[in-house]
Amino acid sequence: MEVVACGQASEVGAPLLPRFEAMKQHEMTEGIIEFRKLPVPAYRFSLLKKCWMEVYTPVYEQMKVDKCTDFVHAFMLGFDIPNALALLCLDDLYVDSFEIKDVKILRGEHLSRTIGRLSGKCGKTKFAIENSTRTRIVIADTKIHILGSFMNIKVARDSLCSLILGSPPGKVYSKLRAVTARLAEKY
Repeated sequence: MEVVACGQASEVGAPLLPRFEAMKQHEMTEGIIEFRKLPVPAYRFSLLKKCWMEVYTPVYEQMKVDKCTDFVHAFMLGFDIPNALALLCLDDLYVDSFEIKDVKILRGEHLSRTIGRLSGKCGKTKFAIENSTRTRIVIADTKIHILGSFMNIKVARDSLCSLILGSPPGKVYSKLRAVTARLAEKY
């Protein structure tokens, strides 16, 4: 620390003020080391260990501590690393999560048929909804997670809810075509 008495004048004539060096992180927290913990589900733990450097590098280099939780949370929900990284770059991306039972209470084979209807043969229905609404969808057991902009999430959620309520996929596809045409006109 360099201290100059307030009574002394500088070359310009104004009194000089004390100059302090920048504080280090451990000095600001009074020596207490801060940790943040995020629970990792068992089914994502092995993938997290395998991809740790791909996850850690962008978190350490590109993000602040506040944003770190969004990225890791999206990764743990089931989104791949590039989709979770999009949360860092774009401000208008959101994640919406809901369960099938929030829309309609189903049990047994009815539930498994509904999950199959959401995915479609070889994931065709899910990919069609993702591509037409510019979102990413993860179906994890009975939970559904959607990553995208606010309006696109709404369209994707409406399509998924229609399928849960028993609408045939062809009808959902035709609604998506109409919505996609309207979205194309805006952009």
